[in-house]
Amino acid sequence: MQSTAISFSPSISLPKNPHKSRFNPLFPQSARPPLHFNSLNGSAARKINPIRCSANLNRDGWISVPSPVPERETEGVEVRATSVPETAGEAPKSKLTETLVLGSLFGLWYLFNIYFNIYNKQVLKAFHYPVTVTLAQFAVGTVVVILMWTLNLYKRPKISGAQLVAILPLAMVHTLGNLFTNMSLGKVAVSFTHTIKAMEPFFSVVLSAMFLGEFPTIWVLSSLVPIVGGVGLASMTEASFNWAGFWSAMASNLTNQSRNVLSKKFMVRKEESLDNITLFSIITIMSFFLLAPYAFFTEGVKFTPTYLEAAGVNVNQLYTRSLIAALCFHAYQQVSYMILQRVSPVTHSVGNCVKRVVVIVTSVLFFRTPVSPINGLGTGVALAGVFLYSRVKRIKPKAKAE
Repeated sequence: MQSTAISFSPSISLPKNPHKSRFNPLFPQSARPPLHFNSLNGSAARKINPIRCSANLNRDGWISVPSPVPERETEGVEVRATSVPETAGEAPKSKLTETLVLGSLFGLWYLFNIYFNIYNKQVLKAFHYPVTVTLAQFAVGTVVVILMWTLNLYKRPKISGAQLVAILPLAMVHTLGNLFTNMSLGKVAVSFTHTIKAMEPFFSVVLSAMFLGEFPTIWVLSSLVPIVGGVGLASMTEASFNWAGFWSAMASNLTNQSRNVLSKKFMVRKEESLDNITLFSIITIMSFFLLAPYAFFTEGVKFTPTYLEAAGVNVNQLYTRSLIAALCFHAYQQVSYMILQRVSPVTHSVGNCVKRVVVIVTSVLFFRTPVSPINGLGTGVALAGVFLYSRVKRIKPKAKAE
């Protein structure tokens, strides 16, 4: 909204009847300057003489204040318009909007995770082919990425051959990480798989020390104790425990953290132009092509309606749940990267810890998973250790005095 400041200068008293006064000694007829009134958007007309009175119009009315301009002789009437910035007052609204958007993204992140784990578990219980299920998820993700690029929903990247070579190791460990996760989910309860996956910080610390030379502080090492102890306690009392599910989840931790380490080691110099969402999209497509030959070689073509009907599986229900799980799988990872672009890595780690708690609780309630007191205690201790790890990770070691 604009407010108008108008300055009038004259200080002389004008005749009461200007029509009768044909001669003014101060302004002779021949020397009298014409008056110009331009628009009130900042243009000024010609001026008359000395004293200035400035009037500002604001939302509360007119307020007369002395003009800060010193007295000087002028020629004519000056009409000025000043604008109040339209962005005044928008900063709080912008901050509120950003907070609402961030909160919505966290809510979607958790919601997509819940739906993915529930529907994915239902699919794996009816269809015992985790490689094919993982391939289907990468296939749906590939279609989504291609649609995003085709419809200009996200900028299509220009990738060189050297970039693809650098991304290939990331795609390989990404493929293995998701495959091992599905293998674990097919063998044990969702809650137990995610309890084991709370061990990710342990593998991150070990691999970073081995390949990046990043040695942890005493605080980080201390936070790993409750994580390892909690997972061990939960494993000893888990009703659905079996070694295949346990080691698959552990392998998932190893490969997923290997992806993070490889990303730091190889991608910093070569892929500075790729944002996280673009990188994830490319990895998804590459993972599909990497896994497809292995899936057909090991499990064959098992997702045809004829085979599923012969196996006594509800075809429409399986296809529907597989599609929902695949869409949620891709969506929650996309949203996760969108959140990471808005918050610090520490905040993202805390949010990921809370997400794991939400997934464990909802899966226990939905599938009515039996949980003993000791099992619940172990899970709680492990998750508390993950939260502690995310907090102490940002504590920097003191530099040694020279």
